[in-house]
Order: sequence, then C-alpha cells, then structure tokens
Amino acid sequence: MLKQVEGSHAVAEAVALCRPEVISAYPITPQTHIVEDLGSIVKAGGIENCQFMLVESEFGALSACIGSSAAGARSYTATSSQGMLFMMEAVYNASGMGLPIVMTVGNRAIGAPINIWNDWGDSMSARDSGWLQLFAETNQEAVDVHIQAFKLAEELSMPVMVCMDGFILTHAYERVDIPEQSQVDEFLPPFQPRQVLDPVAPLSMGAMVGPEAFTEVRYLAHHKQLQALELISKQAAEFKAIFGRDSGGLIKSFEAEGAETVVITMGSVIGTMKEVLSRMRDDGISIGALTIRSYRPFPSEALREALKDAKRVIVFEKSLAVGMGGIVSMNIRMALQHLPIRVHSVIGGLGGRPITRANLRRMFDKGVKDQLEEPHFHDINIDVVDRELEREKAERRSGSIAENILHDVGVVAAAKAI
Repeated sequence: MLKQVEGSHAVAEAVALCRPEVISAYPITPQTHIVEDLGSIVKAGGIENCQFMLVESEFGALSACIGSSAAGARSYTATSSQGMLFMMEAVYNASGMGLPIVMTVGNRAIGAPINIWNDWGDSMSARDSGWLQLFAETNQEAVDVHIQAFKLAEELSMPVMVCMDGFILTHAYERVDIPEQSQVDEFLPPFQPRQVLDPVAPLSMGAMVGPEAFTEVRYLAHHKQLQALELISKQAAEFKAIFGRDSGGLIKSFEAEGAETVVITMGSVIGTMKEVLSRMRDDGISIGALTIRSYRPFPSEALREALKDAKRVIVFEKSLAVGMGGIVSMNIRMALQHLPIRVHSVIGGLGGRPITRANLRRMFDKGVKDQLEEPHFHDINIDVVDRELEREKAERRSGSIAENILHDVGVVAAAKAI
C-alpha cells in the first residue's frame, strides 16, 4: 500500500508486520517516533501476542530484549547516539550470546558537545561488537531492510542493527510502499530459535569462558559474519522475488562499472550525490558511485570485484576516528590493499553539517585530479579552527573550545573568561 508517511512511522509499521513478541522501548531523539508509534499499534491490538515494555533506560531496553530473546521471543528495540553508548555493555552481551535481536539505530552524533543531528558516530562505536549493521538509503529501503533483518538475525542467531540517518530519514515524509501482511508472512517464517532457555533442558547463556576457549568463541562470531555475506545477498534476491524491489544486499552501484573514479558512501547521502555525479559524467568525467548497504559484515570481495577497473576511489563518510581519520576509508583500504587503486578519505556531514551539491562538486573535481589532502575534512571552516588554535597559544585559560567556536561563527555571544 502506497503512503505518504514519515520514515519513523513507516519503520514502525514494517516492524509490526514482522510480528514481534516483545518490543522494549526507551525514547531518545531521533528514534522516539518509532517506538511511540509501535506503542500505539500494540495498544490498538495491531500486533497479536506482543508485549510492549517501557523501561527505565537504554541499557534496560536492550537488556529486556536479551532476556526475551533468550526465552524464545522475537524481540525488537531502537536507539540513537548516547543511548547506544549507555547500552554498550548489553550490545556486546547480545552478540556474544548469539541472540537474534533487531534494533533500529536512528544515526545521530555523539557528544560532548551535545548534538542531536545526524552522523554515524553511534553505530560506528559498535562496529566491532559482533552485530550485523545494515544501512538504508531511503525510507523505502529502511522498511524493506527491517523485514530482511528479522529473517537474517534468526537464521544466523545473531543480532542486527538497521541504521537510518537521523532526521534525514526518520523525520522525512516520503512515498513508501508498506507491504501487505501476507507478503511479509511469506518471506519471514515464524521464529524458531536456535537456542532457548527451557526448564526441561537447563543451560547457561553468557557464562564465564576462560583463555582455553575464548579465541574459538570469538572466531565463530567472525565466521558467522562471513556466513552472513552470502546470506544477505540470497535473502535480498528472495525479497525481490516476493516484493518486486531491489532492497538490501551488500552494495549497490550507480554507474560505477568501468568508471575511473568511484565514490563510495553509505546511507542517505548518495541521494544528493547522484545528481552531481550525473552532471560530471555529462561533462565527460569518468565517475560513478557505490553505496555500501552492509557495513558489517564488510563486503570486501564484492567491493574488489566492483572496483577492479577503477583508478581511484573517494570514500565519503560521516564518521571520524579521532587521531586517525576516516573509519570506513580504513576498511576500504584493507579491502583494496592488493589492488593499484588510490583511496581518498573524505569526512563530512559531522553533527548534521549540510552537504550541498555545490560543495560536493568542488570536492569531487579535486578528487578526480588527486588533489585532496589526507584526510579531507569536507566543507570545514579552517579560519575558525586557526583562530581557536591561536587563542590556545595566546592564553592558558582560553576557555571551552565549543563555546569559543560558537562565538566565532556568531551563534552565541562571547563568554568572558574569569
């Protein structure tokens, strides 16, 4: 059914169609509308045999899902930003115990300074936790990937994050095709857990493991991620056969075949890039793009095959490893280490900084000429940075960096140091 609907509401409807048995909720911007809508759906009787749990914290939200999933219930929650950090111990517990929980991450920057807008800092902080991470470009993809996420999680007995850009997708109204219940039921079978707490056959989950077995446990978590590479592609094909849409999978190409320069990114930003890249091709520039749909597991082999004819790639990401550079670009370099391809790392959109067609074109024009510094901080106001560095040299009590920069850019009045 076609609807003009907010992304969060569309995701809530998609999750409801997956027949979760436990939904654990704690609100944090920008994912709040998802769990609010699911609460309304459950209250109205829209999901049979579902318990909606409003808990005391993000740590409690995922901890409740760990308990319910271990008891054999299809379980779901959502979070963003600081909420991800607050539940981090439980994030590792869920994957270490092999529990097939699905969690939406409304991607948002992590403070301090506090920032409620979009970048990928939250999900990147959990990139090595053992969860699968699937990124959506549009709200239609967000709907479709959530349905695939439940099937993927339950087949592998691993938790899955579905990552969608906060506000850009969660609060955007778009035309979305909400599937019929019969379609979802055809694609997603009833939950049959690979492990379950049962008084008749007692067992331990998450028990102490010493040096004699911990390496093997972690290796098997790694092995399951590698298994997921094949399963993600297979399930995307099954999904397309039933729903008629190409959603999910490992990567997606936008005129990347045979291009000398290929831009690589994730999430919604590719929508802005497409028009810029199309105009550059009209100008005779050999350039295309790839978007990574599965960040974990990382699709190294698929990327190597797709980029075999490229001379350079420009990795555009909304994430930063402080003291090192781009996080996704480091993964790209590892994947392409034996190929003669130059990798440019571009970091942009941090904390919701606008990404415009004009500033993308300027950056891409430099990139195709190999003129980007490493790493390249997209659209940074270097004059503001230089003023703060000079301020720190000039006086010991130079004050808060964040407050100083807000003053320099004219957002707040200067605060006099005491």
